[in-house]
Amino acid sequence: MNIENAQVQMRKGILEFCILHIISRGEVYASDMLDELTSARIMVVEGTLYPLLTRLKNAGLLDYKWVESTSGPPRKYYILTELGRTSLTALNETWQELSASVHTIVEKTEQYKKPENGKPITLSENTPEPPQSNQPS
Repeated sequence: MNIENAQVQMRKGILEFCILHIISRGEVYASDMLDELTSARIMVVEGTLYPLLTRLKNAGLLDYKWVESTSGPPRKYYILTELGRTSLTALNETWQELSASVHTIVEKTEQYKKPENGKPITLSENTPEPPQSNQPS
């Protein structure tokens, strides 16, 4: 398994969801989206963002409007459509379920790795369950 590739794929998988969230707050300029995604450590570049915005627009999830700028050419601001809001609601539900499920699995793994009697527990493919406590229940 290529860890770096897996990390990139995980980020890509939630990128549209994050973009829809950012746009759901109101009219947003693309560079502001880039700044927020970067500060949230979801690495994205213009070459990734603009095709994604075009795809979301073509799918009817967002639209844009041009706003005149005092310091240069007009700016394109993105807004969610009604379909975009409905889709974001559905994606939120999916995210909540998925996040809870992943959290359950990760927590179980963390419990599994806790040391018993001061000895660290080592995970292996051949160990189906965590060791049981010797204390009576």
